[in-house]
Amino acid sequence: MDCYITGTGGYLPGNAINNEDISTYIGNLEGESEVKEKILRMNGIKQRYYALDRNQNPTHDVYELATLAVKDCLNNGNKESIGYLSTGTTNAPLVAPGIASMVHSRLAEIGIIKESIEINSNSGICTSSAQAIINACRAVVLGGHASALCVGVDQPSEILKSTAIDVPCDRDSHADDIKNSKWFMSVFLRFMLSDGSGAFLIQDKPARRGISFKVNWTHSKSFANEAPLCMKLESRTLLLSQDVNVLNQYMSRYSRESVISAMETNGDRLGSYRVVLPHLSSYFFRRMMLKIIRELCSDSEGLVDYWTNLERVGNTGAASIYIMLNEYIESHQLSEGDKILLFVPESGQFNFVIISLTVVQ
Repeated sequence: MDCYITGTGGYLPGNAINNEDISTYIGNLEGESEVKEKILRMNGIKQRYYALDRNQNPTHDVYELATLAVKDCLNNGNKESIGYLSTGTTNAPLVAPGIASMVHSRLAEIGIIKESIEINSNSGICTSSAQAIINACRAVVLGGHASALCVGVDQPSEILKSTAIDVPCDRDSHADDIKNSKWFMSVFLRFMLSDGSGAFLIQDKPARRGISFKVNWTHSKSFANEAPLCMKLESRTLLLSQDVNVLNQYMSRYSRESVISAMETNGDRLGSYRVVLPHLSSYFFRRMMLKIIRELCSDSEGLVDYWTNLERVGNTGAASIYIMLNEYIESHQLSEGDKILLFVPESGQFNFVIISLTVVQ
């Protein structure tokens, strides 16, 4: 049985926040002004979104953000009976119950999914929500459900704002190379991450009108058997950090290996795609993406394009791939048979999810 993405939605809270106004919302930390401009030049991000007011009070919680993305996904009236809800996030206010349970409850409160259904919660870094897509697809393909919702959401502002974060105090002992300090590994994320949410409706047949995407295949690959820990969220302190030295050492290599593995496993060719939508944490990795494309595309097919909204949206983490596809649909004219590749790398301990889509009209 086939499955199709028949609806997409996304939600970004509040107004876009420029680089100059970051501290107005998440405050200042001692010493970060010395590295802020360099980090922003490196990541290429010009705008981001926070579910915060200027006093660092939350305007939404992560469950409301998820609910708003679902509402946007279903706003075309496509509300067939949904029997499965799969969600993914990096951090939620409650460790338990799982985020899917809480989102189901919030959706019931506003009249969406009022019935008892099957749910699935995924936690992790960026691929948590990509795994939610895979699980929703499997739920439909295996014949258990005609319609499934998957949701990706992240709200890093809640743990990165100055009134919440407690960064390590080892900056001075790494004055020769600040990137080696635990202080830097936490602080630099404050200038990269953004709040947001997205949702897909997965069904066993294409939508009766408009664009749908047939899910050709999904591919997931973890390198945790050989890769060191790179990005982590500590449960007791809620300190989020990423080792940029480990990231730079392994991300390009494993990204290349995962794309090659996906193409070979599924008998596919990167050059047959119209576009790649890569979840880029920073524009620093543009060269990595272009290198992979140049290597894997044949001369006869030409280079496949890639598209990202990173500069004006920021790194929305687990929500990123949902928001990107939703925006790409709205800003580009698609034709029957166009192929789109969703590429979600995760630096946690280097896990990758790749999903192949074909436009159906």
